Formats: sequence, C-alpha cells, structure tokens
Amino acid sequence: MPPTASTRRHPLTVKMGKFINYLKGSYTELTKKVTWPAWSKLQSSAILVMVTSLILAVVIFGIDFAFQKLMEGIYSLHF
Repeated sequence: MPPTASTRRHPLTVKMGKFINYLKGSYTELTKKVTWPAWSKLQSSAILVMVTSLILAVVIFGIDFAFQKLMEGIYSLHF
C-alpha cells in the first residue's frame, strides 16, 4: 500500500531526526566511551603547544626579518 499524505514524513523532519540522533550518539560517545586525559597531562600538553608555537613564531619572525633586510639590500643597489 503506497504511503498517504498523512503517513509520509516531511523530508526536513527526517533530516532533523537524523541530526538529533547524531547529536545524541555524539554526546553518549563523548561522555561514556572517550577516555579523557588527566588534568595534569592536559596542562603539560597545553604548555608544550604554547611553547612550541612561541618558538615557531620567533623563527618565522627571524626569517621574515632576514628576508626583508636582504630585499632592502637588493633594492638599494644601483646598476
């Protein structure tokens, strides 16, 4: 028997139901199945990321500064 107008679900309702199921599954996975690191491990990892980012920023600044001086030297040459 073909679905009637009263038994058919609107496509948006179907998509919203799938999205809600996805959110419920994600919440369950994040709260029940994931093993989160200890607070001390999280802090040490965050510090490591910040220090590494700072070192990388200083290195990129140094390269950029050196390249700037090199280009200024090249542009100041008169042929």
